[in-house]
Amino acid sequence: MILAVIKIMARLPLPLIHFIAWPLGMLLVLIPNKQRHCARINVRICLPQYSFWRRQYIWMRSLIEIVKTFLETPRLWMSDPDSVLQLVRKVDGLDAIEQAIKMGKGVILIAPHLGNWEMIGLFLTPQLPMVMMYRPQKNKELDDIIRNGRRRFGGELVPSTRKGLAILLKSLHENKTIGILPDQNPGAGTGVFVPFFGIPANTPVFATRLASRTGAAAFIVTAERLRFGQGYHLKISPTSECLYDQDVEIGAACMNRDMEKIILQRPEQYWWGYNRFRHRPEGEADIY
Repeated sequence: MILAVIKIMARLPLPLIHFIAWPLGMLLVLIPNKQRHCARINVRICLPQYSFWRRQYIWMRSLIEIVKTFLETPRLWMSDPDSVLQLVRKVDGLDAIEQAIKMGKGVILIAPHLGNWEMIGLFLTPQLPMVMMYRPQKNKELDDIIRNGRRRFGGELVPSTRKGLAILLKSLHENKTIGILPDQNPGAGTGVFVPFFGIPANTPVFATRLASRTGAAAFIVTAERLRFGQGYHLKISPTSECLYDQDVEIGAACMNRDMEKIILQRPEQYWWGYNRFRHRPEGEADIY
């Protein structure tokens, strides 16, 4: 069923996909489910500065936005290449990446789960040699669709393992661009606990380790979704200098603070339904 939906969605225009996503997203809002449960808790504990009704709007809208992401991504992976690239209506900060490439130390793109992160690699790969981390799927046919979709413009995928980290390091030494998703839970014992919106979160250290070892230019990149299915606005911002600290806890905390600033610009487009805080420091109670 999932594979059939993917093939159907790949043929539909973006405005129609978003129209379909609204009622499906409302089902996530109304019917008890894991995404709803996590989104309500995450927004409540991460955004206490907002009013109750503002928080309600953010977590509800975020569920609709994540449905948009899943439904529109097959179109990005499988439809006409030119039409996909034209969906990026505006780009801020690309010149900074081009300048960094000229410095010869490589570029690290840190892409939090906001808007449609798949669009970032697809749009930038034709312009930059890009290497991205990837976690293989159990279903082979689904895995093939995702791999082919992400590599359709020439991007290279590497596993999210120590071997993959070594390839990323080598790629930076070759002045290539690498892409990292920084806000996934890396698993017990494989990250560091540093604040994310004031809550200790098990945070990946790939970005800060690679930045400190290579001196590569690092950027936070998002593809914000525009209204009414118009496309995307790609935003590229340099990270803070503290990302390059030799202490991975300082670097990871710095990365999280940079992400927070970006997320607060469009909090309703962030993936609050992800159980970001499922691993807790020893002795701390379960959040979910």
